Amino acid sequence: MRKLIFGMNVTLDGYIAATGDDIGWSAGEGPDSSPGDELFQWWSDRVDATGLALYGRKLWQAMSSHWPAAGERPGAAPAEIEYARRWRDMPKVVFSSTIDKVDGNTRLVTGDAVAEITRLKAGDGGPMDIGGATLAGAAMRAGLIDEYAIVTHAVLVGGGTPFFAALDGWVNLNLVETRAFPGGVMLTRYETRRRRSR
Repeated sequence: MRKLIFGMNVTLDGYIAATGDDIGWSAGEGPDSSPGDELFQWWSDRVDATGLALYGRKLWQAMSSHWPAAGERPGAAPAEIEYARRWRDMPKVVFSSTIDKVDGNTRLVTGDAVAEITRLKAGDGGPMDIGGATLAGAAMRAGLIDEYAIVTHAVLVGGGTPFFAALDGWVNLNLVETRAFPGGVMLTRYETRRRRSR
């Protein structure tokens, strides 16, 4: 069975995007607040370790509009070139009923997302990452997420798109890692505590 991980940058008050889909807060402001190269490398290494990435439409459109050509831009840093290559090479599945095609190393699913994620989890392969609030929320409510990787930034935005979906019941978690990055950014990783079958 494959492991399903939901990891994103999050504000201290729990949002992955501020009102109006604004994610400018994740870049930080001022010379001492940006998490910079260390956090970027952490995300790049996660992409490299991902067997399959699952995207909702909005996140897919944001990533695919930038990363396929980002490493070829004049002045691109070595870390950007590496991330762009890793992202291009990583197999991806996009879940959407409003677009009709995707490109690159990507497959489109227009049907039942929970059923397809359940099928993918049952297969062989490396860990799967899931991104996008609506898609991850559906997987969360279905009990499919095995790990949460929460990269909390020291900013309050007061509203927007929440990281956690509304749930029907409690989900117990085990803390497996904490790590501090520059600029007051904190990684916390939790694994879902599964009930053991009798």
